[in-house]
Amino acid sequence: MAKPKIATTSLAGCFGCHMSVLDIDDRILKLIELVDFDKSPIDDIKHFSGRCLVGLIEGGCCNEENVHVLQDFRKNCDILISLGDCATMGGLPAMRNTIPLRECLEEAYINGPSVYNPGGKIPSDKEIPLLLNKVFPCQEVVKMDYHIPGCPPPADTIWECLVALLSDKPIDLPYELIKYD
Repeated sequence: MAKPKIATTSLAGCFGCHMSVLDIDDRILKLIELVDFDKSPIDDIKHFSGRCLVGLIEGGCCNEENVHVLQDFRKNCDILISLGDCATMGGLPAMRNTIPLRECLEEAYINGPSVYNPGGKIPSDKEIPLLLNKVFPCQEVVKMDYHIPGCPPPADTIWECLVALLSDKPIDLPYELIKYD
């Protein structure tokens, strides 16, 4: 019988949540016994090879490419989990939501104190994904099934959630794994 597949991606985030997945340490060997990783930076597979049971999404949506990737995960995964504060609330990237996009771009590419841009132009190459007017948490773009908060979430919390899902058991996390004080 084929093992269930897990896919992961990083949208507008820092990759800290993927580091927490790797921080499950030697339990990653147990995880590999339970699942196959599909599309993921963990195994460098770039495209879905088939249906996945779980999709772990790190980061929010700040550009059109992020939206497309998230929609693709929703089409190819039975269960989607927003992993970390950027995916669940927009996180640090969403700090720009209170400032008009044009002003952010001008500060980054023209007026910033360390900017050297003699042409005074904001990049607009067709290869650069179009920025959205704000950063959206994942659940504002597609239906998410579970949310694991934290910046990043603890490795033990991720482990317990995955094992419960893969064992068809309810996710029942002890307080120690969900307290943030």
